Amino acid sequence: MKRYLLYLIITISFLFTTPVYAYLDPDTGGVILQAILAFVAASIATLSIYWTKFKLFSIKLFKKESKK
Repeated sequence: MKRYLLYLIITISFLFTTPVYAYLDPDTGGVILQAILAFVAASIATLSIYWTKFKLFSIKLFKKESKK
C-alpha cells in the first residue's frame, strides 16, 4: 500500500510539472561547495571531540586498581 502511494505521488508530480527559469551564477556553486565543506569539517571536529571524551571515559572505566 505504501509503495503504491509513493508511485502515485511520483507519477502525479511528473505530470503536473512546469518549467522553471532559474539562473545559478558561478558564485552560487562556490557558496554551496563551501557550505558542504564546512559541514564536513564541523562534523569531523565534533566527532573527534566526543571520541576523545569516550576514550577517556573508557580508560577510567576499565582502569585496573593498583595493588599497594
